[in-house]
Amino acid sequence: MTPGNADIVIPKCEKGLGEVIGSPQASGLIEGVRIEPLSLYPDDRGYFLEILRAGQGLVRDYDPRTTQVSAAMNYPGAIKAFHYHLRQTDVFTPIAGLLQIALVDLREDSRTFGRRNTIYSGPLRLWQVLIPPGVGHGYKVLGTDPSLMVYATDRFYDPQDEGRIPYNHPDINYDWELQHK
Repeated sequence: MTPGNADIVIPKCEKGLGEVIGSPQASGLIEGVRIEPLSLYPDDRGYFLEILRAGQGLVRDYDPRTTQVSAAMNYPGAIKAFHYHLRQTDVFTPIAGLLQIALVDLREDSRTFGRRNTIYSGPLRLWQVLIPPGVGHGYKVLGTDPSLMVYATDRFYDPQDEGRIPYNHPDINYDWELQHK
């Protein structure tokens, strides 16, 4: 399941969401994951949202010559998980719909190996999320509206750099069900 990298290990986790992240400065964030809020500028015509600017914010270290910006539209209830990269860093920006972003640290040498995070992000909580190599990630579209995720990567897509793990892998044991709190 992992493309020949000894640093990527699927941890054994108890069923659950891991730590639900309620602040960009949360102490329980997986090592290397960073969150920055975005500013939205509404007026009587709609709104303006700046997603990224080369050399600034979470993409400040990205080389503009190899940065790729993509978008994914997803239908309500869709789950896209889990995948990870060996070298690529992602910055997720959910701009439409509400996403439940799931992260799991797959790096055996990380001080947060096996930790899971859940981040709820979308127009009501405009957060960008930087996901370093070796952190498994995915998301579920919540609610009744489609979602739109714009994401930037620090290098062009390379299928040899990507690994996939089923969304319902029994060791990751992530709880995708409605929580009914």
